[in-house]
Amino acid sequence: MPTIFVDKAGVMRWSDSKAEASFYGANYTVPFAHAYRALSYKGINHKEAIDRDVYHLARLGFNAYRIHIWDVEISDGEGNLVENEHLDLLDYLFAKLQEKNMRILITTMTNFGNGYPERNQQTGAFSYMYDKCDIHANPQAVEAQKRYVSQLLCHVNPYTGYSYQEDPYVVGFEINNEPCHSVSPKVTENYIQSMLEAMKKAGNKKPVFYNVSHNKDHVSAYFNSNIQGTTYQWYPMGLVAGRTRQGNFLPHVDNYAIPFSDVKGFADKVKAVYEYDPADNLYSYIHPAMSRTFRSAGFQWITQFAYDPMDIAAYNTEYQTHYLNLAYTPAKAISMLIAAEVAYRIPRGKQFPGYPQDTVFGDFSVSYVQDLAVMNTAEKYYYSNETSVKPVSPEQLKQVAGHGSSPLIRYTGSGAYFLDRLEEGVWRLELMPDVEQVADPFAKPSLQREAMKIGYTVQHMDVRLPDLEQDFDVECVKGYVEKNPSEKTLFRVKPGVYLLRRTGLEAAQHWTADSDWNLGKLGEFYAPAASLFVEPVLTHVAAPVLEKGRTQRLHFRLLSDQQPDSLILQTDGISFWKDNNPYYKLVQMDRYGYTVDLPAHALESDLLRYTVTVFVAGKRFTFPDNRVGTPLDWDYEVEHYWSSKLVDIHAAIVLVEAGSEQVPFEHYAIPETAYLTAKRAQDNYSEMPTWNYSFHGIDSLTRFFWLKDIRSTLLHRPKGLQEVKELCLQLESGTGPLEIGFVTTQGYTYSKIVNPDSANATVLRISLDDLELKPTALLPAPYPAFLERYFQPKVSVPFRKEQIEKLLIATTEVAVEEMKFRIGGIWME
Repeated sequence: MPTIFVDKAGVMRWSDSKAEASFYGANYTVPFAHAYRALSYKGINHKEAIDRDVYHLARLGFNAYRIHIWDVEISDGEGNLVENEHLDLLDYLFAKLQEKNMRILITTMTNFGNGYPERNQQTGAFSYMYDKCDIHANPQAVEAQKRYVSQLLCHVNPYTGYSYQEDPYVVGFEINNEPCHSVSPKVTENYIQSMLEAMKKAGNKKPVFYNVSHNKDHVSAYFNSNIQGTTYQWYPMGLVAGRTRQGNFLPHVDNYAIPFSDVKGFADKVKAVYEYDPADNLYSYIHPAMSRTFRSAGFQWITQFAYDPMDIAAYNTEYQTHYLNLAYTPAKAISMLIAAEVAYRIPRGKQFPGYPQDTVFGDFSVSYVQDLAVMNTAEKYYYSNETSVKPVSPEQLKQVAGHGSSPLIRYTGSGAYFLDRLEEGVWRLELMPDVEQVADPFAKPSLQREAMKIGYTVQHMDVRLPDLEQDFDVECVKGYVEKNPSEKTLFRVKPGVYLLRRTGLEAAQHWTADSDWNLGKLGEFYAPAASLFVEPVLTHVAAPVLEKGRTQRLHFRLLSDQQPDSLILQTDGISFWKDNNPYYKLVQMDRYGYTVDLPAHALESDLLRYTVTVFVAGKRFTFPDNRVGTPLDWDYEVEHYWSSKLVDIHAAIVLVEAGSEQVPFEHYAIPETAYLTAKRAQDNYSEMPTWNYSFHGIDSLTRFFWLKDIRSTLLHRPKGLQEVKELCLQLESGTGPLEIGFVTTQGYTYSKIVNPDSANATVLRISLDDLELKPTALLPAPYPAFLERYFQPKVSVPFRKEQIEKLLIATTEVAVEEMKFRIGGIWME
């Protein structure tokens, strides 16, 4: 069994071939903390849950796994290792990962509590006895850590027969997770050396890693020590937004520059990413771009944080800001499959042109506008969303994986799928169930609140693989399938596992569910149970504003395990007493999607209010009320409507209402040590209130930013957007010059520096023709804190108002400690 060693140049290599190693995977925490407890609450067997999840981790092509062990759950007050269910589950997990040929990086301690997102549970362990920022300096605490780590390394896993330090699948050990060093660098250096000595004394010969991306004042201590590996994290858009973030974040992940790369000892240490995630979104285009950037920066180990256990992934309670699971986030999961291939195929240190030129690299491409990542080689064709990209060599393909349709696969479902060539003319199809979003997965979580629903509806699939020719048989291994011989490449199917065999072919092997395949069995399949509603649920987001004088298309998703008879939209003003009430029938676009075109004559007032009634199985349900009945029933009173403002196509495009009651902006500061306070108050130049901001800066280079996503407004004002020429702002400022403009779908910033009157309220008018390309502030702040805060465009792209996505207002460098700024209405005309 080959193992890993670190050469003199700080490169991980395989012991047998001496070739460079490259690892990609995820963190996953079922043995500990909230994941452990949540599965217990649900009455789910932890080991069976691990079996399911490890299968999916392998299905995504991962060869790496990292965990920070919750030492508070397997240690006592003196640092002795406690043999309990948590440790047993960790042993079991390690064994299952090894069955799928995944390597392991163990972070031996977290040195914090086990509660999040719940309260900590007191266990009597040593980490609860010390403050996290003191635990590495307190002599008694250090002795407890040395005792604990020594015993952990010597612990023999009963499922593998190896101790952790002897296990060939364990790549190495990180001493602790995100340490806090609050004393002197010398104390930190002594702590690291004492831990290294204890591990060596215990018999460890594996590489030892240490986190160097925290505590920037202690960098010298890290590289003065004898560690062999260094660990970093990357959260390029911050964490815990409390909602789904939207936008083009490719400029955020264009570069990972380490400012202390010239420190002595830096070059001969392995670089590993212990945690990374583009948090708070469901996009599928970002992971491969991040993997590319990590490889360019020289990283050999890349592990995302964190993969959600399938049995609680519907709720996303484990880590509110992260969300990844093959069944519940299929597009993002397929992008992780692609990102893994990036890690394996892109040479360490290979450089690429800057964004946007680096959206195509090697065999890979990413697109924000299409929310798409693609891997396209002779033998593998992977895509994360609907694509028109053609495979480079369809005749040579051995693996296809996707979400949505492509030139090879037409599929009406919303789950991920995998096609693997078993032999000439024989393919295995693995089809995951449909998944539909019913709530924001990044809002406050609860095990009583599902964000996603699972469906097992019969879907249509059309497979055009040259190896199967134009006619093939479909055999059900696990699931349900219908195929009419006359339909050649088309069949109807439910989630499961299937064999596709070219018609008339005599296969070389008799394939069954029990056949050995891919380090498991051919029929192995894991997916959540169906959870779509017996009674329908209709989801829809009303446009904030619509233009009069033209037909408007509205989109809906109907979540139901039954096919409806019809869906009828009716506008406000219908009455039981009228003989002729206008109505509009929705048209089905796919299994769950419906649209309706409202004619111009239905959009003549100033406000559109509407309901939709679903007729299914002899029942009637009206939305958004979500209750039985129709608006035309004599005893039904509509309580809620979807509504949109209706405006003339020539009217100004309102971006911020002067009287809005909700804070209209996200606001940020660079550096983050500065802050803003916001207060809604009556202004002195109109009858409408304004938002008044107070700034508090402690650095002469402080800048403050106001950001508002306006894309949805502009998408519904296409005619008006063609006519606008100016950005108008009602404001008063004592800050000096302001930068005002837009961020586009390209991720580029176009703005103008203006000088508002600090003494009097005014309406600033900025011609769109005067906007110039400027560096884009990367908001919110990325972690680690040493990363660049601005994207400097290298390719000049002309401003196009059709690409506007976000409104931006920013101060220039502020040199005083406190200032005030007042914003009223903002519009384009």
